[in-house]
Amino acid sequence: MKAINFDQFGTPDVLKITEVAAPELRPHDLLVKTRAAGVNRADLTHRRGGYGRPDFGDSTIMGLEIAGDVIAMGEKVTGYAIGDRVMGIVGGGAYAEQARIDYRMAMPIPEQMDYIQGAAITEVFVTAHEALIHLGQLKADETVLIHAGAGGVGGAAVQLARATGATVFTTAKQSAHGLVHQLGADYAIDYEQQDFAQVIAKLTDKQGVDLILDFIGAPYFERNINSLNFGGRLIQIGIMGGVENAKIPLDRVLYHHLQIKGTVMKSRSQDVKQQMSKRFKEHWLSRFGNDGLNPVIDSVFALEDASHAHQRMEDGLNVGKIVLTMD
Repeated sequence: MKAINFDQFGTPDVLKITEVAAPELRPHDLLVKTRAAGVNRADLTHRRGGYGRPDFGDSTIMGLEIAGDVIAMGEKVTGYAIGDRVMGIVGGGAYAEQARIDYRMAMPIPEQMDYIQGAAITEVFVTAHEALIHLGQLKADETVLIHAGAGGVGGAAVQLARATGATVFTTAKQSAHGLVHQLGADYAIDYEQQDFAQVIAKLTDKQGVDLILDFIGAPYFERNINSLNFGGRLIQIGIMGGVENAKIPLDRVLYHHLQIKGTVMKSRSQDVKQQMSKRFKEHWLSRFGNDGLNPVIDSVFALEDASHAHQRMEDGLNVGKIVLTMD
């Protein structure tokens, strides 16, 4: 089968399409003819050498998110049949014509959605649900600030927060404000021209918000803490801006009874990942469709053009998900 591989770490042009052996089926696996694969920032880290030469459990091949058709099943699989359309998060192997996925991580592609949409759902929406609902405990009458609201996880979180009934603030470039309002944001803050902490203070009469989801890290940390209401929660879901010199206003943490939690999916155990996927599936899967939740698709590339897909993400040009197709 065809798959993307690379001989050395480096820039996107190290990615090449090659012939490799099909994955071996294990007892709990679905073997999937991959129709589409989501591109994630973890893939860029993989290509640059940030994980070494990893085997995430399913494959040494790059890619963490698939959508396709079941073509074979292990003897311990239940609830699926040959020909089922499925999507889900895999431990590597998505950038290939076939991939294996533990059936407990898989879920059916909603009827109204195609493979490209299916490949754009699970990574961002499972992560968003875990941060926003499971850890963040967002309620209908609360306020939430979601950073990077035009990004993959951020955009998913905006949709879930709106569906929960919360008041949604988000940061995004001015050019993306139309999109984030369409996704459900009540207020959009231009992070390039505005200080989000000052805007939040003004819009909330200096009370702050109940919950913040942050992907940036140190450059935002102090302002995040100062933007939380009494009893507020900060969920740290990324460190794109680095970790150095993060200033913690401990007096506000103490006297405002604040909570700070961190979460990352990749390094969690398989059991934990299965529970994360299960929680999302039970809570939200039926809500996807034309009149419900929808993934934001930025662009679609053929598998052999994976290097161009990586370059687009690396240049920060994408608004929403980048997807590879295998047809």
